[in-house]
Amino acid sequence: MIIIKKHILISLFYFLVAASLGVLLRLFPVVAVSANYKYIVHTHSHIALLGWVYVALTSLIFYLFIKKEAVKRYAVVFWCTQITIIGMLVSFPITGYALFSIIFSTLFLICTYWFYALFRKNNACNKASYTYKFINTSLLFMVFSSIGPWVIGIIMNTLGNSSHWYKNAIYFYLHFQYNGWFIFCLLGLFFFFLEKKKIKVQKNSIKKLYILMLLGCICTLFLSFLWIKPPVYIYIIAFIGGFLQIIALFKFYQIINNIKPELSKKLSPFLFQLLKLIYLLFIFKIVLQFVSSIPYFAELISQIIDFVIGYLHLTFLGLVSLSLFVFLYYFKILRLSKIWLIIYLTGFVISEFLIFYKGFCNWQQLSIFDNYHQFLVLVSALIPIALLGIFVQNCKAIFSTQRVLQ
Repeated sequence: MIIIKKHILISLFYFLVAASLGVLLRLFPVVAVSANYKYIVHTHSHIALLGWVYVALTSLIFYLFIKKEAVKRYAVVFWCTQITIIGMLVSFPITGYALFSIIFSTLFLICTYWFYALFRKNNACNKASYTYKFINTSLLFMVFSSIGPWVIGIIMNTLGNSSHWYKNAIYFYLHFQYNGWFIFCLLGLFFFFLEKKKIKVQKNSIKKLYILMLLGCICTLFLSFLWIKPPVYIYIIAFIGGFLQIIALFKFYQIINNIKPELSKKLSPFLFQLLKLIYLLFIFKIVLQFVSSIPYFAELISQIIDFVIGYLHLTFLGLVSLSLFVFLYYFKILRLSKIWLIIYLTGFVISEFLIFYKGFCNWQQLSIFDNYHQFLVLVSALIPIALLGIFVQNCKAIFSTQRVLQ
């Protein structure tokens, strides 16, 4: 348990770094910052996705599903992965996409394949369970998403980074990370969480949800390509994907509605309220994706970057990160005090409102209020402050436990 807590502490440190870099990015319109904006964006996104989310999810998968005999093999994979992430953390701010950052990014991809192979050979899951199907599918999406980064190298050497194909390769990767790897893994963890609580869900309902989410994830990939105004059939596939996810959302609502009384009884009010918030964010995410399949809004979103940033942050800071906090707290891997969580949520909710507000003003050709950027910086700073508090709280817990054990 101490080992897995340390691994989660490392992932939390990456989250703190990524959030601090996010505040730095929001300082650019306010003061002169002696750094390359593009390089910091690359660092921020890579450390957020690969440092925090990837490390936290794979640590949870190891702790819950992989046989303990594989602990030494997992440790080798884990520390090799950390070398690649630290390499990216050091190289991206200095060089951006260049030789060393590309080498470390490539080695990271190899480590993800290595982890998947470890999971396949050493998991203790019931192969007939939908927990296993969601987790295994999530890892397959993770592997599949890596086609994007591999193709980027070819595109840069042939068509250049100004080509539509360059951006589409990035969107391919991000789509299967956010909507495949992250969401399917969290759903798998959620159904495992229900098993642990002895809350029964009809297998037929989970089966329908799984199929709808799988087909929806594949079809909504085409939402990422609407910005180039593709042929009509691409719009149709994207719309079908969005519609399938709406049906999946309705199916998920039925599942949640049936188990809600049991959940409220078996969970603390703290956890129950957090799950309600996460469920609300999941609804927002699915609805926003469906709206983006409508041609007018697809074109609007491609022109207004704030809507894209708002959606990505809603998914990352809200749905994904809060879900991770819940699971880590429930399985007693992470301590989570209400005060730090309230500060985190305050920073998240207000910054989301401000980002979408700016996008709305841009859409309607309205002026934003005075000192908008300064206020956004102050609000955004609440997130790393909260993460620092959680990090210090868990450092104290881990190292004080170690002293007692010694």
